[in-house]
Amino acid sequence: MSGPGVPTAVGAGGARSPGAAPEWGAFEDNMQGGGSAVIDMENMDDTSGSSFEDMGEIHQRMKEEEEEVDAEAAAADEEDGEFLGMKGFKGQLGRQVADEMWQAGKRQASKAFNLYANIDILRPYFDVEPNQVRNRLLESMIPVKMFNFPQKIAGELYGPLMLVFTLVAILLHGMKTSDTIIREGTLMGTAIGTCFGYWIGVSSFIYFLAYLCNAQITMVQMLSLLGYGLFGHCITLFVTYNIHFHSLFYIFWLVIGGLSTLRMVAVLVSRTVGHTQRLILCGVLAALHMLFLLYLHFAYHKVVEGILDTLEGPNIPPFQRVPRDIPAVSSVVLNMTTKAAALNL
Repeated sequence: MSGPGVPTAVGAGGARSPGAAPEWGAFEDNMQGGGSAVIDMENMDDTSGSSFEDMGEIHQRMKEEEEEVDAEAAAADEEDGEFLGMKGFKGQLGRQVADEMWQAGKRQASKAFNLYANIDILRPYFDVEPNQVRNRLLESMIPVKMFNFPQKIAGELYGPLMLVFTLVAILLHGMKTSDTIIREGTLMGTAIGTCFGYWIGVSSFIYFLAYLCNAQITMVQMLSLLGYGLFGHCITLFVTYNIHFHSLFYIFWLVIGGLSTLRMVAVLVSRTVGHTQRLILCGVLAALHMLFLLYLHFAYHKVVEGILDTLEGPNIPPFQRVPRDIPAVSSVVLNMTTKAAALNL
C-alpha cells in the first residue's frame, strides 16, 4: 500500500520503482554500485573470544605473579632474620638508642635557646649609656615640684643594681674599719642579703601599696626609683665610716638622705590621685628609707656581730703560748744532780 507521502519499496532485483521519492535516489544508487551490504553471521569464527575476557585473564595472571613475588620476598626476609639473629637485634637497638640521643640533644638545644631568649628579654633594662647613669644619679638628689603631670621614671636597672653593689662594698669597708671580727667570710653574704633584701622587698611592698592607692607606676619603675634613691645612702655611709662623728652623720642623714627621699616622694605624689593615698604611700616610703639609713649606721654592725656569735659562738681569742718562770726549787735540785754526776765521774 502506497500513499502520497510513502516512498515506493525497492524490488528484489534492485530495480527502482517508478514512484520512488527523489531524496532516496542517491542512496539507492550507492547500494547498487557498492554491492550487497548483508553480513553473514554464520561465517564468524567463534573461537576468537571477546576482548573483555582476554583482559580478565591477563589481570589474573599479573595478580598471581605479584603474590608469588611477595611470598618470595617474605621468605627471603625471614631467612635473613634467622641468619642475622642477635646481630639484627643489636642493629635495631642501636638505631633506637641513636634516635633517643638525637631527641635528647634536640631538647637540650631547645632549652638552651629558650634560656638565651629569656635572658635577651632583660637586655633593654640594662642597655644604658654611662652619661645617662651619671645624669640620673645627679637627678636622684634634686626633688622636682611638679604634681600636675606624672614625672618620668627611668625604666632601666643597670644604675640601681650598681648602686646596690656599691652599698654592699661600703658596708664591708665599714665592718673592716670598725672593731667587728670577721670570721670565715660570713660578712659578704650578710651584706648582700641586707642590701638586696631591702631593694627588692621594699620595692615590692611599695608597689603593692601603690596598687592599692591607685598610683600609676610599674614594678620596674619602682625598682629603678628606689635603687637610685640609694645613692644618698652610699654617700652618707662612705663619709661617716671614714670620719667618725655622730653630728656629721646626722647632718648627712638629714641633707643627703632627705634629698634622695624627697625626690622619690615627689615622683610618687605626681603619680597618685587623692590626698589620703598620697599621704599613706609617701609617708611609708619616706619612713622606711630614712630608718634604713639609721639602721645601717648604728645597728647593722651589732646585728651582724650577734648573728656571727649565734652561728659560731662567742669571740674566743686564739690559743697563745705564754712563757712560764721556772721555780727556784727545781733549779736547786738540778744543780745538786749535776754535782753528783761530776763526782761519780
